[in-house]
Amino acid sequence: MNKQVEVLSDQSALIARSLELILSKLETAIAQRGQFTIALSGGSTPKPLYEAIATKDLPWDKIHVFWGDERYVPPDHPDSNELMARRAWLDRVDIPAANIHAMPTLDADPALSAAKHEQDLQEFFHSAPGEFPSLDVILLGMGDDAHTASLFPHTEALKVSDRLVTVGNKDGNPRITFTYPLINAARSVIFVVAGANKRPALAKVFAPQADDFSYPSRLIRPQGELWWLLDAAAGAELPA
Repeated sequence: MNKQVEVLSDQSALIARSLELILSKLETAIAQRGQFTIALSGGSTPKPLYEAIATKDLPWDKIHVFWGDERYVPPDHPDSNELMARRAWLDRVDIPAANIHAMPTLDADPALSAAKHEQDLQEFFHSAPGEFPSLDVILLGMGDDAHTASLFPHTEALKVSDRLVTVGNKDGNPRITFTYPLINAARSVIFVVAGANKRPALAKVFAPQADDFSYPSRLIRPQGELWWLLDAAAGAELPA
């Protein structure tokens, strides 16, 4: 596995480096395959990154945007990852509506929404059932419990290895999430992590041995590149 770890001086430097890396992957993908596919993360850390992307003059018609997970709320709900990304980035640029591939969250049963989105992914990537398509970039954050996407410690979603999308669970509240095998099929997975509160979890995730189901970010071992971009507060105690 091609694993790269970079500790940046502060959150501003973290966002700048994240932007630089994404734009590099975008340029390569469009040159090689004619399009760029990216799955976004939620939370507060990536918001300034999305705002920065929105200021760039990019070939928006060749960029396809997905999400690695979504809270099971309507798309106009304040907690929606889609809404955050639209306000920070997508509504500010001339990207075709058909290039925005949001997770459905309006079915009575979240499992139905997960199945619908899996079918959408299979149709977009022309992948057969059982195949895991490769997105160019999957952006991930990490919680102080070492969860990533909506793969939370000791939840059923961590056991799903034969699907692209499944139902996550956060304190009894359902979410829709990429499965870890789909994340691991990406050409590049980029963790963007900030804050001193992440240090204990990072220590476990980077430890030679620990329980994957207690620290789900350990399950992310992509076939492509794995980038850990950390601010100094998060990465201060990692071994050099």
